[in-house]
Amino acid sequence: MIIIEKEKIRHIPVLHLSEQSAFNQELPLIIFIHGFQSAKEHNLHYAYLMAEKGFRVLLPDVIYHGEREVGYSDSQLMPRFWEMVLQTIKDLALIKDDLLARKLIDSKRIGVAGTSMGGIVTNGALAAYDWITVGVSLMGNPSYVAYAELQIEEIKKRKVNFPITDEEVNKVIEQLKPFDLSLNQDKLSNRPLLFWHGAKDPVVPYQHAYRFYEGVKAGYNEAHEKIDFILDQKAGHKVSREGVLRTAEWFEKHLRPAVQKA
Repeated sequence: MIIIEKEKIRHIPVLHLSEQSAFNQELPLIIFIHGFQSAKEHNLHYAYLMAEKGFRVLLPDVIYHGEREVGYSDSQLMPRFWEMVLQTIKDLALIKDDLLARKLIDSKRIGVAGTSMGGIVTNGALAAYDWITVGVSLMGNPSYVAYAELQIEEIKKRKVNFPITDEEVNKVIEQLKPFDLSLNQDKLSNRPLLFWHGAKDPVVPYQHAYRFYEGVKAGYNEAHEKIDFILDQKAGHKVSREGVLRTAEWFEKHLRPAVQKA
């Protein structure tokens, strides 16, 4: 039986899932991050499938989302997008350290995944942390600087009020560079990484991620099975059922769960 516990790790509300019989045992960990304007509960279907395969799964609320909402409107949230991404990368380390202290996870088997903003977080976390073993980026983008510049261009085209000066924009761009996996490709270190993207995605276009994938896969040499890109020609900004299942399968293959299901 899969159980779901509602917890707070430091300041971060999380849903915590695993097999009931193994809840207090050391298990491989997957942290799954939701998208912009979503919340942790919206990804329970991913978490359930992965917990069934023997993983401990944590679903955190991103700052200003879910239980951490502060009443911001869409127009107030969007200028804080990269603040939310970078804070979530920090939150991942807090969650990992807490579970390690409780002897609930194996430090050599930690996966991170997410949808949209959560996929973007996943890529930045791989640039930031060498303790992540496996990643899955669903509708994410490893090219932080290029995507931030694209966002700004789109806002200017719409001629909407954007309450950030050029100086502040440049400061944000500088802050993003260490987390931009496309600028720090050596940080990937041949770790297993799966991309899933819809070809018709208007929110996070797939091209940045695909170019990154094409650029790094040659470096995997004889380990090509550790990197893959699924491009769904019919999909927009929504992960297909196949994408959900392939996510769980990717972790089952590359994170080697302690509990193998018959």
